[in-house]
Amino acid sequence: MIKRINLILLLVIALSPSFAQVKDRAMADLIDRQFKLAQQQYQLLGQHTPATRMPQTYYAAKNKWESSDTQWWCSGFYPGSLLYIYEYTKDTATLSEAKKRLAILEKEKHYTGNHDLGFMMYCSFGNAYRITHDPLYRPTLDTAAASLVTRYRPNAKVIQSWNASKTWKGPVIIDNMMNLELLLWVSENGGDQKLRQIALNHADATLKNHFRKDYSSYHVVDYDMSNGNVVKKATAQGAADESAWARGQAWGLYGYTMMYRFTKDNRYLEQAKHIADFILKNPALPADGIPYWDFNAPDMPNTYRDASAGAIIASALLELGQYGNKKEQAFYVENAKKMLVSLSDEQYTAKAGTNGGFLLKHSVGALPSKSEVDVPLTYADYYYLEALLRYKNWYL
Repeated sequence: MIKRINLILLLVIALSPSFAQVKDRAMADLIDRQFKLAQQQYQLLGQHTPATRMPQTYYAAKNKWESSDTQWWCSGFYPGSLLYIYEYTKDTATLSEAKKRLAILEKEKHYTGNHDLGFMMYCSFGNAYRITHDPLYRPTLDTAAASLVTRYRPNAKVIQSWNASKTWKGPVIIDNMMNLELLLWVSENGGDQKLRQIALNHADATLKNHFRKDYSSYHVVDYDMSNGNVVKKATAQGAADESAWARGQAWGLYGYTMMYRFTKDNRYLEQAKHIADFILKNPALPADGIPYWDFNAPDMPNTYRDASAGAIIASALLELGQYGNKKEQAFYVENAKKMLVSLSDEQYTAKAGTNGGFLLKHSVGALPSKSEVDVPLTYADYYYLEALLRYKNWYL
């Protein structure tokens, strides 16, 4: 009789919600620890960032903070990270700082100088609207989407990334997939439906022209915008034109996973799965899951890792896990978890009070131009925090 009662108690405990959480208690504790550290670090980062500017990076050897104006393509990541920190911690001082930075960023809703309005305005104001439900943020998103589509080139059916120059006629970079989320969200929430069609056209053209047979991506495809013909395929930040720049692969994975979320078009889901296989089954991917800055980088393993690429990939894999079968989900989520555990280790996570207030170390901006090499970067922190929240919300 006693044995039977004990067995029933064990079954009740095993089926209870709290027991399910205990199964991944280590990740729950890791996430909690990292968000508390992030709150502390971002207080330091805010203190060293002028009130009218955004943080860019920090150079430890010189103890030097570098900031940017609000037209820099990464200007939305700092307020976006603050909002993620607030979402977890409910710290009102963090929310107050986020609102101050949103106020100086808002004017960029009119910016049309490049394709980065999604990064700038959706990662910031999109999260602000989602978390606070403040209707004042909504017109900013609508205006930003309208500004972004001024760069749409109907003859080529793509959004032009950068302006024409001596180097490029009509460049489109794989990063641009990320900016489509702004258009899709606005169109899905009462905005003009032409925004959705533009996003679909761009995603389809990128699907056709940006990828190799092994599902790796070129960084830049240069178009003749008068007819849509491809002029050349090249790189600006990768090791070579035919190499697989790590962050570019991350943008592609994230972008097509996001496209499936909005459209449920299986072409996009299959593309995301193929990109995930290229990354996760690549012999150049280190055991800890954090890629070198390029999958074809010279001097591996004696070259730089890119924590930002690891963070973006981890976040994308966690969403991709929502759309796969049980076997696929386990594969994607376990690999994302490995990346998050690696990024949360002292090799990549800064100790409190160090790293200028940034959370992650060892990211690479553009190695060929010797820009932001092996430093903290705002988008590494942003996608890392996003991935931690996704893990908490979906898998704990």
